Amino acid sequence: MSDSAFRRRLPIGAEPVDSGATHIRLWAPRPRRVAVITGTGARTELTREDDGYVSGTIEAGAGDRYQFKLDDDEKLYPDPASRFQPEGPHGPSVIVDPAAFRWTDGQWNGVSRDGQVVYEMHIGTFTRAGTWAAAAEQLGELARIGITLIEVMPAVEFEGRFGWGYDGVDLFAPSHLYGRPDDFRRFVDAAHAAGVGVLHDVVYNHLGPAGNYLPQFSTSYFTDRYENEWGESINFDGPNAAAVREFYVANARYWIDEFHLDGLRLDATQSIHDYSGRHILADISAAARAAAGSRSVVIVAENEPQHTQLVRPIAEGGYGLDALWNDDFHHSAMVALTGRAEAYYTDTRGEPQEFVSAAKYGYLFQGQRYDWQRAPRGTPAWGLAPSAFVAFTQNHDQIANSALGLRGHELTSAARWRAMTALLLLLPATPMLFQGQEFSASAPFLYFADFDASLNAAVRKGRAEFLTQFPSLLDPDVQSRVADPASPETFDRCKLDFSERASHAAAYALHVDLLRLRREEPVFGARPFGGIDGTVLSASAFALRFFSPGHLEDRLLVVNMGAELERGSFAEPLLAPPADRDWDVHWSSERPAYGGSGTPDPFPDGCWRIPAECALYFTPAPKRPRQPIAVRRRTA
Repeated sequence: MSDSAFRRRLPIGAEPVDSGATHIRLWAPRPRRVAVITGTGARTELTREDDGYVSGTIEAGAGDRYQFKLDDDEKLYPDPASRFQPEGPHGPSVIVDPAAFRWTDGQWNGVSRDGQVVYEMHIGTFTRAGTWAAAAEQLGELARIGITLIEVMPAVEFEGRFGWGYDGVDLFAPSHLYGRPDDFRRFVDAAHAAGVGVLHDVVYNHLGPAGNYLPQFSTSYFTDRYENEWGESINFDGPNAAAVREFYVANARYWIDEFHLDGLRLDATQSIHDYSGRHILADISAAARAAAGSRSVVIVAENEPQHTQLVRPIAEGGYGLDALWNDDFHHSAMVALTGRAEAYYTDTRGEPQEFVSAAKYGYLFQGQRYDWQRAPRGTPAWGLAPSAFVAFTQNHDQIANSALGLRGHELTSAARWRAMTALLLLLPATPMLFQGQEFSASAPFLYFADFDASLNAAVRKGRAEFLTQFPSLLDPDVQSRVADPASPETFDRCKLDFSERASHAAAYALHVDLLRLRREEPVFGARPFGGIDGTVLSASAFALRFFSPGHLEDRLLVVNMGAELERGSFAEPLLAPPADRDWDVHWSSERPAYGGSGTPDPFPDGCWRIPAECALYFTPAPKRPRQPIAVRRRTA
């Protein structure tokens, strides 16, 4: 097949033409000459195109290795768009034929935002083996309990034997630590067979400190015009930015097209700087959806300053994404659970009104002052559907930021944790669990990264400095127990033990039942803006009412994070049952099956008695017979 007849899938990278020939194209304006050196030692000079691109066809096929020689540099470099790096980021690239994989998900239509239960997963620690194949063996059980969407932490090539993945440097190459590219495809194919979607967490705001060879090909990939706490910012809007934008847009297309992924999670979008006419995130969103064809995809963003513009339609000046991580909910939940409001928790109190507002409006900070930063935070979220906010009580960052990597259930009472779990999984927001949360995993999740000695020292120093914002973590005893990020033992401690599904059966049953309730109750489907309201009952208790058409099938969730609450009445219409009905306890977090102590009648003598540290879910029921009582009359 001639070069002119060959049609590339992507504008960059190595793509097989036939069994013995591969077309190479890359952006390399910096070197004068670029040659491809294959594993056999064969050398092919690439032809210079316009705008800094070079291309050509080499005699090599799928599975063969290749590297680039730039001018007279003795060092050989991997492909910036390498599909696989079997020896890590410094070694040769491998030609991959994506068409060789036989997919079985032809009937899979993708996922939409509404109705999802997200599960954040780190492939290296999710199983003891830490591979795609091992993780795939657990997909059936995750689907059974009600997980609908897996969010895989960054799985591209990075330096070292282990890491979180946010220091990736080969953005098109699935990490060799977890298997081969087809193992990733096989994982996605198996997930779809189980009825589960898969998102990939991608990092488009910086590259890792080791193995980043992009500057060898062009000095225009990065810019010093913007501050970035993780390294150099990507040049999306400066000189020669067109090719940089194409690189990242192609990457988004690649994951959706060649791996059949159901969307992306975009890391730290506040550090993706673009003041051109159209933000790169809008281009990424549009490209991902185009690559999906008839399938539906979901694009989720992490955005610390809470800019809701990201999920507004492109036609309305937004970026066209689908959902945003909601740190506000997490911070309020952890203060309510632990009583500690330090560092970035200082602006939340864990009070009932915060949870009512989170249920109704998503973000708690939508433009008002945020004292921790001495500045306003957030933008208005009016009109956004509740599912546009991803709520969680654990994620990779927040567990690790407890210094000892303790899970949430280890930081509070068992009863409070059950009540908060009920709130999380019954909220109208999109709930997200972190791996092992569903069975109260004993494994911590710590920060781990494996570089050379000098970088490891810098990582230890940076991690220690980060934790100083928490006064409680300055305790010398705590400091002495902070795990070394570079230690293999730190990494190994984070691996899950699935036998705890049985040994922690009460915690597992709690999550299974709540996810079933969320799945089966119609009021927990797609909630429109305004489809829920709430009221504060005391300093520690609140109620949320889920509205139904005509209000005849409304539901009520009462959460009490404090002592038992007993009241003769509440002057609050949201607590009134539907017409000619009474409330009946349909579910309680204090069921003995969950480790609770049982639930007494919440309406003794017609009054309210809400147990301590408990969540109660009420449904309408026929009126209960009541004894007539004397009516109190006013005296003159």
